[in-house]
Amino acid sequence: MSGWSIRHRVLLLALLPATLLALSLGYFFTVSRITDLDQALRNRGIAIARHLAPASEYGVFSGNREILQHLADSVRNDPDVIAVAITDRKGRILARYGKVDNLFLVSAQPPVSNSDANVEQVTVNQRNNNLVFRIPIVQTEVQVDDFAPELQTTAANSVAPASIQLGYVAVELSRKATLERQNEVLRSAAMLVLAALIATALLALRLGRDITVPIMKLVAAVDKIGKGNLEVRVKLERGDDEFRILENGINGMVAKLHTAHDYLQEQVLQATAKLSYQASHDMLTGLINRREFEVRLERALVSAQQQGREHALCYMDLDQFKIVNDSCGHVAGDELLRQLTLQLQHEVRERDTLARLGGDEFGLLLENCPAEKAMEIAEIMRLTVQNFRYAYNGKSFLVGVSIGMVMLNQDSDNVTSLLTAADAACYAAKDNGRNRIHLYEPEDGELAKRRGEMQWVNRIHSAIAENRLRLYFQEILALDPAQPGRHVEVLLRMIDEEGRYLLPMTFIPAAERYHLMPMLDRWVMENCFLLCASRFALSETGLNTLAVNISGASLCDEGFVSFLTERLTENKTLAKSLCIEITETAAITNLVAAKQFIAGLKNLGCRFALDDFGSGLSSLNYLKNLQVDYLKIDGAFVKDMASDEIDCAMVEAINKIGHQMGLKTIAEFVDSAAIMDKLKEIGVDYAQGNWIHIATTIDDLCPGE
Repeated sequence: MSGWSIRHRVLLLALLPATLLALSLGYFFTVSRITDLDQALRNRGIAIARHLAPASEYGVFSGNREILQHLADSVRNDPDVIAVAITDRKGRILARYGKVDNLFLVSAQPPVSNSDANVEQVTVNQRNNNLVFRIPIVQTEVQVDDFAPELQTTAANSVAPASIQLGYVAVELSRKATLERQNEVLRSAAMLVLAALIATALLALRLGRDITVPIMKLVAAVDKIGKGNLEVRVKLERGDDEFRILENGINGMVAKLHTAHDYLQEQVLQATAKLSYQASHDMLTGLINRREFEVRLERALVSAQQQGREHALCYMDLDQFKIVNDSCGHVAGDELLRQLTLQLQHEVRERDTLARLGGDEFGLLLENCPAEKAMEIAEIMRLTVQNFRYAYNGKSFLVGVSIGMVMLNQDSDNVTSLLTAADAACYAAKDNGRNRIHLYEPEDGELAKRRGEMQWVNRIHSAIAENRLRLYFQEILALDPAQPGRHVEVLLRMIDEEGRYLLPMTFIPAAERYHLMPMLDRWVMENCFLLCASRFALSETGLNTLAVNISGASLCDEGFVSFLTERLTENKTLAKSLCIEITETAAITNLVAAKQFIAGLKNLGCRFALDDFGSGLSSLNYLKNLQVDYLKIDGAFVKDMASDEIDCAMVEAINKIGHQMGLKTIAEFVDSAAIMDKLKEIGVDYAQGNWIHIATTIDDLCPGE
């Protein structure tokens, strides 16, 4: 029934009880009627037997067979009587009617009960689908009180008169007529039940139709609504009953759903339009974003390649914008970008495209514009930015813009190469003094160098993704033999696409220019942590100082500083063995950030070294504010100090300054025994160089770990 429709279920529920009731009533009616017919036949047989028995008493007693035969023939008119026999006490037949052979050989059955004690009991037997009734013929002796006074008693003690059995009366009745009437009853009952079932089925069909047709209409309507057709309305054409309530409810629901759907559709369209706008526009300035700009640039490139048109692409990067952010915060910087965008939009032709590419970088696509006209428009944009005065919280700022320009023509390659060329030209403009325009030329040597650096950006990312960076270690020798422990510096190497090992100076300049140093520094520190945790314990290998270089960009990177602080807080042992090296130039350039960085990690137990000291020396005052532990003398002074007295004097002076401030000194680029002897003579604390130890892997540094 689980797969039946509601119509079939309603029909079943209507038909099943009615069918069971009709069958039950038909059964009880038939059984009762058949029983009544059987009982009527029995009663008639008993009545005939009881009528003949007393009437035969005289004939049997007197032996008058004529009377007895007359009694036997008296029932021949009864259609059900087959045979009658009257016998004496010994079973001799005195009178008969019909075939009476073996009439008295029928096995005895219990006598039919009778409430009248003076009436002889009748036995009823069945033979060959007939009924045989047998009753004794008795003579009743009546005693007269006049002749037997001694037997007189009170009414309470009276004695029943004696009965003498004279013979038997047997009557055989046919059940044929009764069976025919019973069959007729069965046929009538069957017809009656069938008629009742047909009437019930018709009624159930009508009832089912009245119930299921509205339900099926409701189901069909709900199905259409579920499939999104909100124009559906239900019309049941019934009175004010439950279906009318459902009809009104569904129609009302659909009407509300239709209204809600229209509203939702409108909201979706608005949201889609908003998302589409957000996907193609910069939320801060309202200009199109980099993604949409590249789509339009691609379209312009196709027209240049296929139709010979000429367009210009300008890549604009604001100068001195960082000063606004650093001095007044990002809110001030965002407001500057919004106001400057309004100024630039006034100078852009209607058919041109101005976009914000990210940060303080803008893109300008000049369509159908030759190089001379493009230079004029670019100059207008440069002057607009140069003449813009931005005031915030009582402060006034001037900014400039460096513009790199590249022309789109039939020889242009693709969007990526165009943007790369424009970006390189923009950086060339910055390198040439900022606030100027640089037109890209394929043979430009400066741009070739810039493109090479930009290629290194992808190579660095690929090296990290493909796990092609390696850590090397170089020992720093203590010139005083009494100094305990081992002092090593961590150095970075890259494996290129051909499997060659590259020194840091091959790729570090590009990483510094394109702000990848925090990423590289983080990779170095994470892998140092992993090595310390899995390959060696600092105390067991004798290492008491592990020196790691950190770039100036990482000093100002909040994410890197938080990462390093969190990891060193978890690993106090490594923190106490870690010596972080910062170049002198980076420390001076980011003095405030350097002081905060050093102070924060000093609290965790870290030590610090000022690397390449002397290469950018302009003032010694900042040394008083930097809590470093080591001064690393620039190798440019050390490598020739054995033969150059000035270099030797510089090394000696730096060593004295360091010792006066309580710092340990480390000399780099020690390449000979002569340099080593000079350093010992001067009193330098540590020496480092390939003559002492060539940088090696962790397996060679700590064999067997």
